[in-house]
Amino acid sequence: MTELPAPAAQRKRIIAAGVIGNMLEWYDFAIYGYFAGQIGRTFFPGKDEVTQVLSAFGIFAVGFLMRPLGGAVVGYIGDRFGRQAALTFSVTAMAVPTFLVGVLPGYQTLGLAAPIILTLLRMLQGVSVGGECPTSYVFLFEQAPPGRRGLSGAIATCGNCGGVLLGSLTGSVIASALPTAAIENWAWRIPFIIGLLVGLVGYLLRRQLHLAPAQAKPTRSPLIEALRDHRPLLLWLAGLTVFGAVGFYLMFLYIVSWLQFVDGIAPAHALEINSVSMAALIPVILTTGWLSDKVGRKPLLVLSLFLGLFGAFPLLRLMHHTNPTMIMAGQLGFSLIIGMFWAIIPSAMVEATPQKVRCSTLALGFNVTAGIVGGLTPLVATWLVHRTADDFSPAYMIMAAAAISLLAMVFYREPYPSEVPA
Repeated sequence: MTELPAPAAQRKRIIAAGVIGNMLEWYDFAIYGYFAGQIGRTFFPGKDEVTQVLSAFGIFAVGFLMRPLGGAVVGYIGDRFGRQAALTFSVTAMAVPTFLVGVLPGYQTLGLAAPIILTLLRMLQGVSVGGECPTSYVFLFEQAPPGRRGLSGAIATCGNCGGVLLGSLTGSVIASALPTAAIENWAWRIPFIIGLLVGLVGYLLRRQLHLAPAQAKPTRSPLIEALRDHRPLLLWLAGLTVFGAVGFYLMFLYIVSWLQFVDGIAPAHALEINSVSMAALIPVILTTGWLSDKVGRKPLLVLSLFLGLFGAFPLLRLMHHTNPTMIMAGQLGFSLIIGMFWAIIPSAMVEATPQKVRCSTLALGFNVTAGIVGGLTPLVATWLVHRTADDFSPAYMIMAAAAISLLAMVFYREPYPSEVPA
């Protein structure tokens, strides 16, 4: 079922409630990626450094593989009981395990139980993020006034970027302020513990929303309706998401490890570079989202995909450099390309789906790619770079992803007739 658009007086509060959950989700996944080395050494001792990072990213991927399940569960709640109920559930399911990761004893204390419990916590977080991301897109889109839904989708994406930026800044401060030994032993846990406070704020914001009565709800299970009646749409959503998943997880998560392994950059400096690029991403997203309300979604999506296809290799080559300015220039180039794409796909996907089953349809189509492809991307990139000795393997992955999403654009879907009334 779907809430009516909110009156203007509530919109600021609604935007904050919709964005803060995404911030927590991506703050957590960001700090996990940034401290993958320390996590690997804490929970997988006795292995070489590459194997430890692979093990940590393997558990990272397991969490993402749970996203389709999370999308199905939270999407059902969103379509059957309302977007507010779904978002309240998802932020709670993220905050608690985030805190528990921060206090979980390592292998030396718990033995084999430590990585097993870590895996279970990541699985629960994967369930949460699988529902949070697409449901927040739907929630903010439906509450936006006509003519500003592209910007509203971009604001939802800024929650993702804000969380990654917050995680990056937190990691950078810890890496700069504390000695390496402290980070290895206990300081990497601090960002996870802080996540509980962010989750509490999100929970309170969402519980206190007062939305208009629901318009309608599905006559049968929204999951069954999505799978039975909208399979071509699900396939299109999955194909369109490929470039966003691969590009984002490579260039704003895995890239921190790549800069350390390939360019030999200190962890603190790698995090600083990533923080600057994430900060630059936010104005790109907001500007592109606003522009998509003026010129349409499709032209800007196609432009970003062509830039990704032909610009990935030269930009990554620019980053394979000893000059910090050249590295930053390459990273900012990726911020422009990937930011343009992520600014538009929330509104493009939501308005292409039938209103009564939006949460379920979007959660399934989006999460299959974001979960499986996105979750495996850092693991595959780490393996390729070390297996093939080709430092530019991530660029080839981005180019392939852009080609797949360009193919999906051939079947671009215009707004669904049952879009929220203007």
